[in-house]
Amino acid sequence: MLTKRVFRAAFVSSLPVLMGYTAMGMAAGILLVGTAPMKCTPFWAFLSSAINISGALQFIMCDWALKLTPLTEVALLTFCLNVRYAMYGLSLLERFRGLPWYTKCYLIWSLTDETYALEVENKTPPGENPVTYALLVASLDHLYWIGGVVAGAAIGSHLPFDNKGIDFAMTALFLVVLTEQCRNKSNRLSALTGAAAALIGLLTVGKANMLIVAMVLMTVTFVVFRKYFDKPAAKEQGE
Repeated sequence: MLTKRVFRAAFVSSLPVLMGYTAMGMAAGILLVGTAPMKCTPFWAFLSSAINISGALQFIMCDWALKLTPLTEVALLTFCLNVRYAMYGLSLLERFRGLPWYTKCYLIWSLTDETYALEVENKTPPGENPVTYALLVASLDHLYWIGGVVAGAAIGSHLPFDNKGIDFAMTALFLVVLTEQCRNKSNRLSALTGAAAALIGLLTVGKANMLIVAMVLMTVTFVVFRKYFDKPAAKEQGE
């Protein structure tokens, strides 16, 4: 049941996401309307952000359109980028057991890094339904992203300017997150694995196709050698 109390809790928890998604979404929207051959309208920017909640893919989509990337490559890269969400969802199965199928589908589809973090943190007020809280967090985060992309598309359509460098916004965000994560020793092995996979991809297939190779290598490495990546984290928690 939706109450003012649970809505307030979800909104307050999602405020940091509002700041980040609005800024990143605006950058993505400006790119969408300003990148040839796309030149899409704010309506198409709305549609793309409404059905595609992955910010990384929203940025990459512009590059795909420019290079006329084959659909097989698009599908493979999309899978590699988003397979981590399947791992996220496994930790929430018990909490969302018994929900209607359409509720589960939305909670699964709307799962992003930030939404997952808030759902795991779970600041549901005492006596309120945690599922309602999770749905509100997911919906609010989704609306923030849509609003940011549409606002960016509207600004880019009416105030044309050189958008060179805007596409680096998502890379900059990931670099900031990586820097923060690497302050913990338990995350450094994973970061080095990612760097090695990227280097191997660059040296073997070149910069045009390195991302797919790097993502496949990282996914396989993390799955096969999972226990070695878990040891530093377990040791750090035990200290």
